Parts: sequence; C-alpha cells; structure tokens
Amino acid sequence: MPFVATRKQTVAGILLAIVATLVWSGNFIVARAVKNDIPPVTLAFFRWLTASAIMLPFAVKHLLKEWPIIKTHWLLLFFAALTGVCLFNTFVYMAGHYSTAINLALVGTTSSPVISIVLAYFFLKEKLNLLKIIGLLICITGIALLVSKGNLSNLWHLQFSKGDVWVLLGAFSFAIYNIITRKKPVALSNIAYLCVIFCTGTLLLLPAYWWEQSVTAPVHWNTQNLLMIFYLGAGASVFSFLCWNAAIHKLGAGRTALFGNLIPIFSTIEAALLLNEQILPYHFISFVVIIGGLLIANLKTKQPAAKENQQ
Repeated sequence: MPFVATRKQTVAGILLAIVATLVWSGNFIVARAVKNDIPPVTLAFFRWLTASAIMLPFAVKHLLKEWPIIKTHWLLLFFAALTGVCLFNTFVYMAGHYSTAINLALVGTTSSPVISIVLAYFFLKEKLNLLKIIGLLICITGIALLVSKGNLSNLWHLQFSKGDVWVLLGAFSFAIYNIITRKKPVALSNIAYLCVIFCTGTLLLLPAYWWEQSVTAPVHWNTQNLLMIFYLGAGASVFSFLCWNAAIHKLGAGRTALFGNLIPIFSTIEAALLLNEQILPYHFISFVVIIGGLLIANLKTKQPAAKENQQ
C-alpha cells in the first residue's frame, strides 16, 4: 500500500527534515575548514567512530533486546551502513579535493532528490503526482539559480571533473540509503538501527583508513580539528540522522529527500556568518524559489487523499 502521511505527521516530518538539513549543512563548512589537514577517508572514519562511541552506551539495552531482529535483517542493515555511512560522506569529502564549489553544489543537491524520488516510485510505490514533479523542478531551478550566481547562462560553462563523479556517486548512495531506511523493520528502534549502521559503517571504512594512512602525511591533531570531528560525530551524525530517519517515516523517502535542497541555502548563510563570505541578492531569490518548490511538492490534492482514507 502506498505511503500516506497525516497532516500531523507531515508537519512533524517537515520540521524534523529542516532541523536535520540545518545541522548537516555545517558538514560542508567543516569539510572546507579541514580539507588541508585531514584526508577524506580519515575524516569520515573518525566522524563515524565518534558517532558510534556516542551512540553505543545508549543503545546497548536496545541492541540486546532487539538482537533477533538485527540478525534477521542483517543484510538490510549492512547496505544501509554501506550507503548511508561508509560511502556517502566519504565520496563528498573526496569530491571536495577535485571539484569546484559550483559543480559540487549543482551535482550533489539536485541529483540526490531526483534519484530518491524515482527509486521511491519504483521500489516503494510512492506516488509521483503532478505537484511533486512541479515542486521538484522548482527546487532544481532554485538550486540552479544559486550555483549559477543568479545567471542561468553560467550553467552552460560548467566543466565536469573527477569531483563531480565522486559527488554523484555520493548522491546516489544517499538516495539508496533513503529507500533502505523506509524498509527498516517497525520493531527495530531508531537508536538500535542507527547504532548498528554507524558501527558497521565505521568497520567498513577501517581498511580504506589504514590504506590512506600509508599513502598520506600524518594528521597533526589540534583542538580545532578535534572539535570539528566532535561536531561531525555528535551533530551531523547522531542528531541529524535521528531527525532525518524520523522525517522519512513521517513523510516518505521521496518527499523527505526534497529537503536536501535546503542544505546549500543553510551552508551559504553559515559561510557568511562563520567565514565572512558575502551574501548577494541571488541568494535570497534562490531561497524563496526553493522554499516555494518544497511547499508545492508537499501539497496534496483532496480527492486522492479521500480515496486512500476509505481503504
């Protein structure tokens, strides 16, 4: 049966998704701040190691109680860890070393929602109605305005690089994670689910981390770098994933994925406040367009809703 959210679920899901993207947006600020100090796999590994260490004490009771469910659904959990933890952010961190900011933002923020909605349509039978399509196209237009600095003709001059390929792989990985999360067993609590995929994802990153350590210069750890790792582990991992997963269950994978378009908006504001970057008029125009697209995509026609409620 197609996923249907009540009005209360929709409002709660929207708020949760916005909070998650707000905290996640800081991920890109941190990545830029430490890209010359911490290699990409090392950054991802310590991020998830920190997140696992934070989650484990709170999750032990749930893990023991829900162990039979975890064993039964180990394959789903493995692929959730592989796509949402091991691959997604690692690919993004790798992309930052090769791609320009405009290409990174364009490919990363527009491709993942499209992939998520298409996958949700085919694998989860989520409805792809006209309003959702229109809202998605408006969101993409807003992102295009943002990354082209208010002049869409600039998009014709984009040159795709290795970084674009990495971030596209990351977007595809996160889209798959969204679909897998919708398949999470109801009896498996969010805290147990996240703890398992965080720990599993960290273990999956371990071989790549060891390899990277053998081919890169040693990391010179300092207070700033350690604080950055803690932010990624506690905020952008534990807190944001809890919010995001809850939003997926309230809104559905496709609708929740649309809110990923808010990340570059929040990142722009944070860059202005924390990095003293200038905010220009096209930033505000893009913000209005993207918010408009999100609102339209989350509207529902009354007739289909009435039919579904009668089932």
